[in-house]
Amino acid sequence: MHLIDGRDVHRLLDYPALVAALREAHRGAMPDAGELFMSEPGNREGGRGLMTLPAWSRAEMLGVKLVSIFPDNPRATPSLPANQGLYIAFDGVTGAPALVADGTALTLRKTAADSALGVDLLARPDAETLLVLGAGALVPHIIEAIVSVRPSVRTVSIWNRTAENARRVAADMHIDGVEIDAVERLETVLPLADIVSSATMATEPLIRGALLKEGCHVDLIGGWRPDMREADDDVIRRATLFADTRDLCRDCGDFLQPVEKGLMSWVDIQADLFELCSGSRPGRTSAGEITLFKNAGGAHLDLFTAQELLRRLQLETDH
Repeated sequence: MHLIDGRDVHRLLDYPALVAALREAHRGAMPDAGELFMSEPGNREGGRGLMTLPAWSRAEMLGVKLVSIFPDNPRATPSLPANQGLYIAFDGVTGAPALVADGTALTLRKTAADSALGVDLLARPDAETLLVLGAGALVPHIIEAIVSVRPSVRTVSIWNRTAENARRVAADMHIDGVEIDAVERLETVLPLADIVSSATMATEPLIRGALLKEGCHVDLIGGWRPDMREADDDVIRRATLFADTRDLCRDCGDFLQPVEKGLMSWVDIQADLFELCSGSRPGRTSAGEITLFKNAGGAHLDLFTAQELLRRLQLETDH
């Protein structure tokens, strides 16, 4: 059994290889997957809990991500992440433990690669400008992953409600040949972006569809709860809709709220990653089309990522 810390998770899972692995995994069957949440005993209103995310790919691998949720951690001294976790995987033939990995690092890599695969399948191949909303730990990974599949990107703009946080992320990043800057006026940069990726906790839409340029690709990572939403009604009206999985996006506010308003129906989602990667449904059909990809995540993606992590570790060990 391998014990893999966060540093090695990041080192082993470079984005070109991980995106390619996710693409190949989506050409197969969806693993069985589930979710279980347990609140802190005696304090169900406090927000603390334990999330359990199991998945099983028959005869290959089964695993579970364990995530502790302690919302007050970032404000404590010393500051700690609100979510911390482990990923535990077992051999799908023998049931023997295969690895225990840092779950936070694995989740960052998985989430960014999920969106990057959506970009590779749906964004224009000549995209040059990327706008990222948010300034959390995921944002540098989003930028790195998207640039890895769209090396045509030359300008990255980062916007956050707290401008100083956006400036901090921009100052800490460097990618050869790419200009990375923080911006303060979202309405000024939205019309310029070829790719818009949003990873926020917004409950009121930030992305205005009326401002999007033709041919833009919108990647929505936040908005995982029904009360959250990152893109307004005009984005839904103008865009061709896609998701990583059809079922798991049904609790996400960016789709659920428009469905409840009658603005769209679930059949308006043109394809998910399984259909796009297998070629059974088309992606972008014209240069001027606006595409929207909902990154809903899921335990199956953690499993796919853990499989690639173990493969890369075995390759390194063999050499």
